[in-house]
Formats: sequence, structure tokens, C-alpha cells
Amino acid sequence: MPLARTGPVFDIREIPFSFTGSWFNVSPVIAEKVYADDLHLVSHQTGLHPVLRLRPMLDGDAVATTVVVRPSHLTWQHDIGRIEAAYERADTLRIRGTGLGLALLAAQPELTPFSGPYLFRDPVDGAHIITLYETGRRYRITILSGAPRQVLGEESLRTAARGVIMDESAPWEIAVEEFDAARPPYTASMDFPSAVAAARDQFDTFLEAVAGWRSPQTPAADLAAYVLWSATVSPAGMLGRTAVLMSKHWMDKVWSWDHCFNAIALAAGAPRLAWDQFLLPFDHQDSAGGLPDSVAHSEVLYNFVKPPIHGWALRRIRSHTARDLGRDALLALYQQLRHWTNFWLTTRRAPGHDLPHYHHGNDSGWDNATTFDPAHVIESVDLAAFLILQLHELASLATELGDPTAAHDWTATARQLTRAVLAAWNGDAFHTTAAHTGQTWTSGSLLNLMPIVLADLLPAEIRTVMVERIGRHLTEYGLATELPDSPDYEADGYWRGPIWAPSTVLIEDGLRRAGHVDLADEISRRFRGLCENSGFAENFDAKTGAGLRDRAYTWTASSYLILAAAYEHRRHTNIASPTGLPHQAIEPTGSHQRV
Repeated sequence: MPLARTGPVFDIREIPFSFTGSWFNVSPVIAEKVYADDLHLVSHQTGLHPVLRLRPMLDGDAVATTVVVRPSHLTWQHDIGRIEAAYERADTLRIRGTGLGLALLAAQPELTPFSGPYLFRDPVDGAHIITLYETGRRYRITILSGAPRQVLGEESLRTAARGVIMDESAPWEIAVEEFDAARPPYTASMDFPSAVAAARDQFDTFLEAVAGWRSPQTPAADLAAYVLWSATVSPAGMLGRTAVLMSKHWMDKVWSWDHCFNAIALAAGAPRLAWDQFLLPFDHQDSAGGLPDSVAHSEVLYNFVKPPIHGWALRRIRSHTARDLGRDALLALYQQLRHWTNFWLTTRRAPGHDLPHYHHGNDSGWDNATTFDPAHVIESVDLAAFLILQLHELASLATELGDPTAAHDWTATARQLTRAVLAAWNGDAFHTTAAHTGQTWTSGSLLNLMPIVLADLLPAEIRTVMVERIGRHLTEYGLATELPDSPDYEADGYWRGPIWAPSTVLIEDGLRRAGHVDLADEISRRFRGLCENSGFAENFDAKTGAGLRDRAYTWTASSYLILAAAYEHRRHTNIASPTGLPHQAIEPTGSHQRV
């Protein structure tokens, strides 16, 4: 029997209120780790910028309220009255009030020739418009009923309070729009209750698509789906596809490995959106084959890259989407993945070296992991392991495309790289090598254990040692990224201790494919419980379970959905698989001979 569709209630300080496709949200978060007392309308065009401060008013003064938020609408509640907000469409927020007024004030007070807000009344339709240099957009406040108590700073220059204060003496309603240079006068497409119902229906449709499997045993699935749905933006600027941002807090970009986890979580229920997520960084692939470090509305950064987990991710995505790509699309995807793989095999292998190297911890995605303490330009076995899986995936694609010669060559390269990885095993651990000096070392970082993703491509004796070492990272809440008893462990040390979603999913998957199902199950259970109790933070304190950093991170929500979907599938079928498909469906293809 389907679960009740009331929608999750969530804390606005943790997760912003937004709507799929929208470039703005309502939240108290107005900058990195900066929480305002009032909720704000915050835009993510050209970065995170607070636009309007939204302050409930009574008798001309600010009044404290209780904020209740569901995916369909937001409510400020007070004994005297209430204010409600709902998205009519992605660029339009409807707000109405009874018994309370609302001040919509420009978040920045100063207008200069090159920054700040400017308020004027449009002589065409009488709407109040704020232009904002920081976003390069306009924000139109159209009064549908009621009247303003006061309009502040109209056509004012320099420093001034600017905004519209709605009067509580009669029920009122307004529409707030974000747009470019101009658009026709606002016309309502529906009444307020219909906007609430439409938003609820749209979210429920998404929820059923991506988490129709959920049950009382996976209670955070509704909220995880909302985090993804609400962080989605329409194509604009540098993002030529519908994109799931990492967050509509300050991490409002797409990084070139984060997107893989979102694509996997979406693949079964929203395959078109999943393919958009996977392909987005490839839209910006450079002439050497490199993918950008990140893509945002108004910038593409190439100063670092991210690890090549894309072959691993592609296998999982296609296992969910019934291999639904036509030949032309598959060939284009093959060429992009080939180009990305050759980037590492050519530009990132020193002459005479078999292992590729990172230039900095940022290239690995584990920015400050202790693996990088002795040196930063390093040959790290996690990188080689990801490439081996990618090479096997290229061999599989080449076979599917009817090119057995290329498939043979990819498999041969995978064997060569596997030999190099095994040569880095010192009998107790994989060592890391400085690319310039040849110095080797090990550390207490979980990154050194990432070759478990190779599963049965590793000899059994190596897997046995790695499994024991992975177990030492397991706290009550999940896998610490640094050994909890290490002198280098830091509770909020980014990759030097906290639990992260991607490392959890990658290692859980490797363990499961290697046959270490019990440990994989335990890692999945603890991480799912962590999300159910602490939400979808960027990372978590490994010893307390407290959420850290950005608190509405989509790859964390996606990782919960990935693990929860697999758990529900196992619960009903007794098949131990991280994708919810039989084990063989996710095996790397090509030769599996150990070398």
C-alpha cells in the first residue's frame, strides 16, 4: 500500500525552501556559514546572493513567528495571523498574508555605479522592481490584493533602505518574480491554493519516480528526494542542461565527481535527468580531454580536476536505465570517456612511470587528506583503481560498438595498470609515491583503501587485509576518512576524519562486489541511520554523528537514496547488490584475469 503523501516537514535552517528549476530559494543562509535572523530570497545566478530580506511585521514592527516548511509551501505562523509562500512556477513566488504584514527589503543597503540594488516603480504596470548588480537580474513585486503600508527608497541612490512593506490591516497577496531585462506584466496562472497543490503534485510525482520503493525502514527517502528536487535548476549561463546543484546554500555548483552520485540516484526513476547530470561536465571537456573541476552559472574552473570515477558510475547508471542509449549517443559517450581516460594516461603519467599522478589533493576530491601530507604531486593507487574500472568499461563499450580491437587494447592497458597497482602493495598496505622523488609512504587516510573498488580484480590475500583495515575506520556512524585513533584525526577536518557520502558509497560497493557482504551491509546501515538522524550535510563528525558544513548537500541525499534503494531491494529479494540489481549486472566487463 502506498505511503501517505503529506510530504516531509523540514528545518529551513538546514534545507532551503525552493522549487525544481528555480534559481532562487528562501533561506536564512546568506553567505558561506552565515545565517541571518530573517529568511531571505536568495538567488544563485552568478553565485549565492541574498536579494530580499523577508520580515513578518505587526503594527509597524518586526514580529517573531514560527516557520513551518513542506515541499509545497512555507508558512510563518503567529497567534495573530499567518503568511504563506508557494512557488507558482520556477521563477515566481506567490506570498499571501492574513493578520500579519511583510517587509520585503533589499538585502543590501548601498547602491553604487557597480554594485547594489535599485528600486523603482514600473510606469507600465505599477509593479515595484528591484535591479541587483550582483545577480544581473530583476526582481518584480506585483501586488495582487491588499496595499503596501510603506514603500522605502524608491529611486533612491547611494545608501538607503529599499523595499515594500505590506499592510496587515486587510488580507493581501503578492507575486515576486526573478527575470532578465523585461517581461509582460504579471498575470496569475492559478490561485494560491492551486499553486500549493501543483507544487505538491509535482514533488510527489518526482518522489514516486525516484523513491517509489521507500518504506518505513527507509524514513529519510522523502526528504532526500526533496533535497535533489529543490536543488535542481533550469539551463542557464554555463549550465546548458537541467542541473542538480550540490546545494542551494553556498555549494551552488556542479563538481566533476559529485554529479556522478546524483546521476546514479536518479537513473532508475528519472533517466533523462540522470543523463543530464552525468554528461554536464563533459559539455566542458577541454582539448586535452580534461574535465573541469566545477561548473556554475557563471564560471567553469579548470585549475584542478576531479577523480575519474565516471566509468564506475556509467556502469551503474546504465544498469538502471535499461541501456537506453542509441548508437550515436553511445558512440559520443564512448569518445568522451576515451578522451577523459587518455587525459590521465598521457598528461598525468611521468615518462617511464606506469601510475598516473595527482597535482594536488583537490584533484582527488579528498582535498586535504593525510595521504597528501608528505607531498602533493603524487601517484596514488585510488586514482589507478578508478582508471582500471574505467578502462574495463571502455572495453565493454567498444565491444558493444563492434570494435574488438579497441576492446582488446583497453583491456591490455587495464592489465598493465593493475600490475602497477599490485606493485604498490607492501604486504600490509598500498603505498603512495611522490612523482618527483620516488619517496613512498602510507597514512591513516581511508583514501589509501579505495582500491577495494577493484573487488575481485585484487588477490584474495590483499582484499583480506584491506577489509580488516576498512573495519578500523568504522565508527558508530560510518566510515571515518582518517583513522579515528590517528594523531592526524580532526573532528571537523574536512577529509581528515569526517564521514563523507562518496567514500561510503564507493567502498560499500567494492566490498559488496568482492563478496564481503556483511561489512558492506553494516556500512550501509550505519550511514543510512546517520542521514536519518542528522540529515544530508556535506559531511559528518565521525564520533558524534553531527552534520558539518553545508547542510543540504545533494550527493549526500543521493548516496542515501542509492543505499536505501539497494537495501529495500535486498530486503525483498535477498540479492546482495548495491544497485538493486543482481551482482553480475554491475561487474566490470572485459578480461578479469589477475596480472
